[in-house]
Amino acid sequence: MSPAAPRTLLSRVWRQLPFFVWLVVLWMLLWGQFTVLAAVTGLVIALFVTTVFRLPTAELSGRVNIWFGVVFVVVFLASLVRGAVTVAWQTLTPGQPGAAIIRVPLRIDDDLVMTHTAVATSLIPGSLVVEADRENRVLYLHVIGVRSAADVESQRASALRWEARAVRAVGSREDVALIRDGAPAVEDRIAQGGAR
Repeated sequence: MSPAAPRTLLSRVWRQLPFFVWLVVLWMLLWGQFTVLAAVTGLVIALFVTTVFRLPTAELSGRVNIWFGVVFVVVFLASLVRGAVTVAWQTLTPGQPGAAIIRVPLRIDDDLVMTHTAVATSLIPGSLVVEADRENRVLYLHVIGVRSAADVESQRASALRWEARAVRAVGSREDVALIRDGAPAVEDRIAQGGAR
């Protein structure tokens, strides 16, 4: 074994550690138990899933910003409560709340960021991702409570803010720069013949 081999293995393990930890946390959330037994069984399941199923390696940026990760979670929890109250109010108000399918072209060409954006927007009551175009990085959201073009733009801007929060928390430095500089959508960059 060459001297670089252990470093390469350590590098791969370090990059996949957040995914592995997430699988354990997800297992504990599914069972609704935060006990030692749930953590140990989650660890066994995570080992099983990552070794037996051989999914393609999720390319992580290697950058995690704890502060923006906490901001992401806190804003998500506040949005969850706000969305639940809004949907409850819409059900109690007479008349149809209005609904629309909204096309949201993302600005970052990254699977993890796209997944975080899709999950955050889907879990907040009142919106749901009905399709994700991975090739062009476009999400299609079904949103209730839409009555005007301004509401559509507001919902689209909200989804793009979730993308920006995800980038600040786990995106690469290049992705953070793209968000900061107001980069166009991935599909627009492709159409212009530029890099993704």
